[in-house]
Amino acid sequence: MPEQKQSFLNQLSESAAKGTFVKLTLSKPASKSSEFHNVYARLVEIKGQPHMSFTLRYARRDETKNYLPAEAVKTVSDWLGKDFLQGDLYTTEKDYFIQYNKKREPSLRTATPSHASTPNVGHDKAKKRLITADTANYLHLLGVANADGTIKKEGQKKFKQINKYIEIIDNLLAQQALPPKAHIVDMGSGKGYLTFALYDYLTRKLGLDIEMTGIELRPALVDLCNDIASKCGFEHLRFAAQDIRDYQPGHIDMLIALHACDTATDEAIAKGILSDSAIIVVAPCCHKQIRKEMHGHGDMQAILKHGILEERQAELITDGLRALLMEANGYATKVFEFISTEHTSKNLMITGLRAKPQPEALAKVEAIKQAYGIKRHFLEQLLATPS
Repeated sequence: MPEQKQSFLNQLSESAAKGTFVKLTLSKPASKSSEFHNVYARLVEIKGQPHMSFTLRYARRDETKNYLPAEAVKTVSDWLGKDFLQGDLYTTEKDYFIQYNKKREPSLRTATPSHASTPNVGHDKAKKRLITADTANYLHLLGVANADGTIKKEGQKKFKQINKYIEIIDNLLAQQALPPKAHIVDMGSGKGYLTFALYDYLTRKLGLDIEMTGIELRPALVDLCNDIASKCGFEHLRFAAQDIRDYQPGHIDMLIALHACDTATDEAIAKGILSDSAIIVVAPCCHKQIRKEMHGHGDMQAILKHGILEERQAELITDGLRALLMEANGYATKVFEFISTEHTSKNLMITGLRAKPQPEALAKVEAIKQAYGIKRHFLEQLLATPS
């Protein structure tokens, strides 16, 4: 074994033993056609014993493997110079960089430490994240994470929201699988935080073959997102500058609309229903249409005269009617809190999975409308007169 490689492995072993290890990355695949892109390793504690946790990043998925320190060093030795031509070891004492040339000859250099402290090695009690910043370059490009894969202080809330969102989608997929080459549409994708995370999770973590489209009205955001998708190698993710009402999707297998304003949520739901989408996920924003029409009878007027109570009641009625109309049109629905209000004031989510239509739900819709003096719900109109 070349002395440079042996020295690198010795430092890896010693840093793990002394508690100075920060992280390890292996990169520059030896073969251009390799599906094995890179490796990221960190120290964790499992059942009271130190382990090295490896994230193996492939083209369409990630794998996590945990090794005891001695096994970890042997595994790195097997990869280094064969599968990967570069290794970066970061410790609190010094940084080590090994690189192989075209003749597979290694060179080793050192640098002053770029990390003053080691990360928390807790594992058993650590929150499981379906999206991790160290393998998600889009989080850095979107300003949520630093270049080294750590989450910025100001990005913590967004990162938590992203992972909660992916957990919800993962649970829905456990109940309703997507067909091959599924088409997913995110209507009102904004800056694309959740769009990128979902595409990343479905393609790399689950290995699904999908096409995904983000619809956003603001051209500047569309250009930004398409640029990031290109930089991340997300070949089947694209963004289009279009109004939701004008978008003609063809077939949709999963419809998403998070915080589309007022009746734009209804436009999105209608397109999902009329496209026979298997899954619908919406987080409504604004409820102006129903609030303008709503008025209470009798004692209810004494409550609705207060603006804040009228606003909240309008939200409940609007989203309750949306869920009922989805049920009437063949969806099993759930309405729940998306993320706690300390992270965002827009915290309600409605999900729908394709199921047997429940026509009796229409009678409930009519009863609620009559109770509050509502002539029609915009979603009703869209479903009655599809464009």
